[in-house]
Amino acid sequence: MPDRAKMEPWDTLEALVAKNSSGDLHDFLETLSPFEVARAISRLSEGDQADLLTMLEPEDAADLIEELSDAQGADLMEDLSAEQAAVIVDEMESDERADLLGEMDEEDAEAILQRMDPEEAEEARQLLGHAHDTAGGLMVTEFVVYPQDLLVGEVLDDLRTNAEAYSDYGVQYAYVSSDSGALVGVLRLRDLVLSPNDKPVREVMIVNPVSVLVDAPLEELEQAFDRYQFSGLPVIAPEGKIVGVLQRADVEEAHSELTERTFMRFSGIIGGDELRSASIAGRSGARLRWLGINLVLSLVAASVIIVFQDVVDKVIALAALIPVLVNVSGCSGNQAVAVSIREMTLGLIRPRDFLRVVQQEVIVGVINGIVLGLLLGGFIFLWKDDWRLGLAVGLALALNTVLAVALGGAIPLILKRLHIDPAVAAAPILTTVVDMCGFFLILSLAAALIA
Repeated sequence: MPDRAKMEPWDTLEALVAKNSSGDLHDFLETLSPFEVARAISRLSEGDQADLLTMLEPEDAADLIEELSDAQGADLMEDLSAEQAAVIVDEMESDERADLLGEMDEEDAEAILQRMDPEEAEEARQLLGHAHDTAGGLMVTEFVVYPQDLLVGEVLDDLRTNAEAYSDYGVQYAYVSSDSGALVGVLRLRDLVLSPNDKPVREVMIVNPVSVLVDAPLEELEQAFDRYQFSGLPVIAPEGKIVGVLQRADVEEAHSELTERTFMRFSGIIGGDELRSASIAGRSGARLRWLGINLVLSLVAASVIIVFQDVVDKVIALAALIPVLVNVSGCSGNQAVAVSIREMTLGLIRPRDFLRVVQQEVIVGVINGIVLGLLLGGFIFLWKDDWRLGLAVGLALALNTVLAVALGGAIPLILKRLHIDPAVAAAPILTTVVDMCGFFLILSLAAALIA
């Protein structure tokens, strides 16, 4: 085999898979960072990817899948048989397992669930029943809870007896429940170790612990962790029973993923998770849906120019100025869209804040519109020595800027109220309206002042 130090990681992986060297494969993967693993695997053929996973021990394969993005992990698992995938998914942490299955086609996910351990499968189905960006969708179900009448010594004995099983739980706290199963306290391991064995845990626990409801949205979870410096928070059902534990790292990761998906959708990747390792046909089709909509809307906006064709013919300079006007005002509107989407993500505004958002954007729009209008109008006057053309273009830009920022701030809120993803629909709607109004303003003002 060639010197591995001189080979690209994916070449080494390909060689190890071809050699069917499980031990060397495991050792080599241990030397790679998660980013290198993801990149190297994406360069392998589908057959080599499937062979790589099956060569690893199920637990090692599960660890590898957990290091990848949900989209890449789902693509890999869908290339395996349901039996092979189920063995790996059984070894994953509960939240990672639910994220992976939620990313897969329903038919493939169900086939895997049917072949998993029944208890693990039922737990996965329950997690899949929660929205991904809620406490129930992000929590882990591996936690330790004890009845409040138990003694400290009994709790410590249980922790020692089940040390191997609990080692995968990331245990930093244990929880205490009432006779009815409701969460009543949290136990710090330090307090347990330093307390007498014959002391009831209800006398050691911290009462009325901070918790979050299972359906709490992501922005509320972020606020909770900003307020309290805990590594994890218990998740409770409406009746007060603890159903999982929410980890700070998982909330931070979910926020990063949401930001990334929002950016992708805003850029026209409707699924929000396109990878170049996916099929060409699938990627092309997903992008064409967006581009086709934009083509139709652009033609609608361009129809305004056709109506004022006589004006354009008389003032040829307008042909060069129209793109400038709609581009500048469009950028202003997109800035407002980005701020509204960002503030909604952080929970700072709601659809009912529509009027306040529009009012604030109009103020900014008036200031920026006047400045931009004066700059462009002054340039046109110096260029063409025509104050009427400068006035028409400058006034059109000022008015369109005010309109663009007002719409940019409001459209995401309106779409949210209509249960439409603002990151997908806001940009094309804003572009069409701003272009149409920009075309109309500059051409109608030019017709009134010049033609």
